[in-house]
Amino acid sequence: QLVETGGGVVQTGDSLRLSCLASESSFSRYAMGWFRQAPGKEREFVAGISYRSASTYYVDSVKGRFTISRDNYKRTVFLQMNSLKPEDTAVYYCASDSEPFRSPQLSAAHIGTWGPGTQVTVSS
Repeated sequence: QLVETGGGVVQTGDSLRLSCLASESSFSRYAMGWFRQAPGKEREFVAGISYRSASTYYVDSVKGRFTISRDNYKRTVFLQMNSLKPEDTAVYYCASDSEPFRSPQLSAAHIGTWGPGTQVTVSS
């Protein structure tokens, strides 16, 4: 089970930090990621991190603004979002890969567990 926290309403240029707490003790074996879904659009990959944080991967639209990290001891993955833009408005979902030790270039088709999502709204 995954539970996200940290969403909210902010203004353009502000920052937010999302957190995702995992209940499974096997958390440290899986690549983790964040996806988002805006109204009327498909869910898209935002960022991924390998099981030991050795590698990360980002969609081009957030590179240089968002940073994904994880703490395996606390079974938590984070998404630090800086310089937020109105086009970042979406429901953000935490996700766990379905197989251990794989690349952080996550695909929605390969996700094993989704969080319920947290709303991020960026006003202009």
